[in-house]
Amino acid sequence: MTRNTAREIATHLAYELSFTELPVEELLDQRLSEENFASLATEHAIYDELPNAKQRTYIGTLVKGVSEHAAELDTYIEKFARGWRFDRISLVASAIMRVAMYEIMYMPDIPHGVAINEALEIAKKYESPEVVRFMNGILGSFLREEVKE
Repeated sequence: MTRNTAREIATHLAYELSFTELPVEELLDQRLSEENFASLATEHAIYDELPNAKQRTYIGTLVKGVSEHAAELDTYIEKFARGWRFDRISLVASAIMRVAMYEIMYMPDIPHGVAINEALEIAKKYESPEVVRFMNGILGSFLREEVKE
């Protein structure tokens, strides 16, 4: 499994955080189980391979981080979604942006450009080109105006 695939799985779980009552640890345990991957593999190729220990740690770090910092991340999304209320942004788009912003802010080993490019590549699979451009604008503004390198 590549880091890109692990990031996309983390994004799926970050999306699920929007509507689950499960504690993050329980969500991770359930969703990263062999049984869950086996049942999802027929629906989506990213579930063909179970993550190894390093990939599980990476996925867990992203999902826990997004959960712990959701309010902060959402504030940034809303700030840079000029002319849009946060509740108008799809849950998928917000999950993708939360993961990218978390990586930029809290994972110094991930280059900022990689976090944004990967987010946009994931977005292209799930969102329209207009939404991808919108997300690119939000992430670019966030990086220029909020992140001190």
